[in-house]
Amino acid sequence: MLKQSLQQKLLQKLSPQQIQVIKLLEVPTIQLEQRIKKELEENPALEEGDEYDDEIKEDNNEIEGDENEESDEDNSQDEFSLEDYIDDDETPAYKLATNNYSADDDRKEIPFSIGSTFHENLESQIDFLFLTEEQKTLAKYIVGNIDDDGYLRREIESIVDDLAFSQNITTNDFEIRHLLDIIQQLDPPGVGARDLKECLALQIKRKPKADRIIKLTCEIICDYFDEFTKKHYDKIIKKLNISEDDLKLVIAEIVKLNPKPGSSFSDPLNKSNNHIIPDFIIEENDGELNITLNSRNVPELKVSRKYIEMLTEYQGKKNDKNKKEAVAFVKQKIDSAKWFIDALVQRQHTLLGTMEAIVNYQYDYFIDGDETKLRPMILKDIADVTGLDISTISRVANSKYVQTHFGIVSLKFFFSEAMQTDTGDEVSSREIKKILQNCIEAENKKNPLTDDKLAKILQEKGYHIARRTVAKYREQLNIPVGRLRKEL
Repeated sequence: MLKQSLQQKLLQKLSPQQIQVIKLLEVPTIQLEQRIKKELEENPALEEGDEYDDEIKEDNNEIEGDENEESDEDNSQDEFSLEDYIDDDETPAYKLATNNYSADDDRKEIPFSIGSTFHENLESQIDFLFLTEEQKTLAKYIVGNIDDDGYLRREIESIVDDLAFSQNITTNDFEIRHLLDIIQQLDPPGVGARDLKECLALQIKRKPKADRIIKLTCEIICDYFDEFTKKHYDKIIKKLNISEDDLKLVIAEIVKLNPKPGSSFSDPLNKSNNHIIPDFIIEENDGELNITLNSRNVPELKVSRKYIEMLTEYQGKKNDKNKKEAVAFVKQKIDSAKWFIDALVQRQHTLLGTMEAIVNYQYDYFIDGDETKLRPMILKDIADVTGLDISTISRVANSKYVQTHFGIVSLKFFFSEAMQTDTGDEVSSREIKKILQNCIEAENKKNPLTDDKLAKILQEKGYHIARRTVAKYREQLNIPVGRLRKEL
């Protein structure tokens, strides 16, 4: 049975212009230039330059046109030729020719060289081994499964199956393990290992075994690796009947080894550097903070005058059906260009307004860069000051950086939780993390502080924090537990 009813709903929808502004807010400065270039390519009605450039150019063209007419008349009277002053019979030909360039200057193509990658280096080493063509194919396939750190993290059985199904090559586990043993003898040492233990063992076995400490290091890595990683030094000393000084020498030898042999193969031509370009620049001058938006590589944009003139011309011919489609196309491109320019302007105002609110809120920190002076601040605090929505503040803080006189800092760094002290004052969790880090740096490494002891120290300083909160902050600071911080 069919029923009909009326329902009233209140919906909120974003216009295309608002969606464009929201998307531009999330784009950092390093990607904004690419976003603008993409818009310039897609919209012919959008051009680089200032709106007043066309007017200035037209005025200058009129003035230059008048001057050129006068100058042409004068030049016609004073015109001369260089040949009048040169006597071919007296001047040698070599003095009239320039020969200060090389033959390479005539070449249009510029040579470009690039080094080999980590995997290409391994494959080139395989080509020099005394292997059959089938073995070289299998060895290069194994190398292709080695990650950038130099580890083979796939099971041998999986490689055998892949060779059978994808390459139509039948092999077995024994042959793959045999080839892997050969690959593990290549450079850099430790390549092709399946875990950290095997990686360190491959490197230490290449060192002279006659050395007593090298021999002892090899034994600890192969037989007592779990005890070593958990820093149960007392057990190792007791089982091997060695002195503490010997163990210190072993630790010093292990520290020299590379846990990621693949990363040691660094080619500067292939290396990709990730540069951080700040979105804001803050300069301190006698206690005053000046905020500027980094728009160094952002070009000025304007609506194309040719498209505006084209729209005016086509609108005068409304009766022509072909012109109607042209008018709709041109109008759509002009509107899109105006919306994009307005979105960039609104982005600039929103970013500056949000940054000014953050600077005013964290003024003491921006003066000298002391983290203990950071006030607890959440997104809602800045949203209340600026009158913007919390989601807008979140988009502004995402992937944005600010350059100060004490370094480049992420905007997310300034947002932290609030904790209460004995006196009832609210402090930032960032301040507590800084104190926690200072306590760990000053601890006795032979007897490091546990989370319980750290919690008691913070409570003595007036910060009532539970042990689990200390553990959470310690993990956020990438600091291991006390047992793993132990040193001899």
